[in-house]
Amino acid sequence: MIINTGARTDTVQYYSEWLLNRFEEGFVYSRNPLFPNKVIRYELDPKIVDCVIFCSKNYEPILDNLYKIIEKFNTYFYYTITAYKKDIEPKVPSIDKSIETLMKLEKITGKNKIAWRYDPVLLTKDYTIDYHTKTFDYIAKQLNGHIDRCIFSFVEMYKKLKYNMPEIIPLSEDDRNILAYELGKTAKKYGITIQTCGTNGIFTQYGINQSGCTTLDILAKANNIKFRNLKHKGTRNGCHCIESRDIGAYDTCLNGCKYCYANVNPKKAIDNFKFHDKHSPLLLGNIKETDIIQEGSQKSFRIFL
Repeated sequence: MIINTGARTDTVQYYSEWLLNRFEEGFVYSRNPLFPNKVIRYELDPKIVDCVIFCSKNYEPILDNLYKIIEKFNTYFYYTITAYKKDIEPKVPSIDKSIETLMKLEKITGKNKIAWRYDPVLLTKDYTIDYHTKTFDYIAKQLNGHIDRCIFSFVEMYKKLKYNMPEIIPLSEDDRNILAYELGKTAKKYGITIQTCGTNGIFTQYGINQSGCTTLDILAKANNIKFRNLKHKGTRNGCHCIESRDIGAYDTCLNGCKYCYANVNPKKAIDNFKFHDKHSPLLLGNIKETDIIQEGSQKSFRIFL
């Protein structure tokens, strides 16, 4: 099985002590977002956890202690560095600071375990196609030779996004094609493998692969292991990833990104943070008498030689 630590929240940036505690104790609880009284227990055991996935916009808080996890587990790291400034991503470090931290992460993990996420790609009157083209080129030039691949997606126009970010300009088909062409051209210039994930549409004509960002093939090559040939079901339309188990929680990320899919709004995340206990097996709060705890289904995908 695959453990995902960062799909619902930036666990690394804001809950790194909790995360390290969970791996030290060897188990974690995850509350079902649809049925809050149901709690799943996952064993954090390298014998059944095939790989631990990280996704963050700032790895600085965990760098000094990351060895405690990577010495025991296979890992893969997604580092999100976008073109946006504080008006869109209030608590995210600057591009240059993020690049500096990624370089530090590379020295610990090696480049084959790091993917650069440039997503979501969205347009406003300030963040134009030309702005994306120039900024993507600037970042790609710095990251050339330091990452495994680049992954991007076009923004999904969820109802809450229209409410939280009224300045957004919906992407036309022409916008998508122009952006894909520019991103593909830049990636080729710097020798960077580029792909989409969670985005409908085929852009292979621009040198962009259509694949999942978390496939068994990617994880196997990064960690020099072998997996069984399994179907990748994905998590939503346009996604081609292998299934994973997320141990985070929605409405808990403090980055405050206006486009965030995982928060209803920034205020709710701030309010929920008050219930965080770094010693609890749950990211938010503690187990209640009314909770029903179930053992998670944990089956290894690996081939052991």
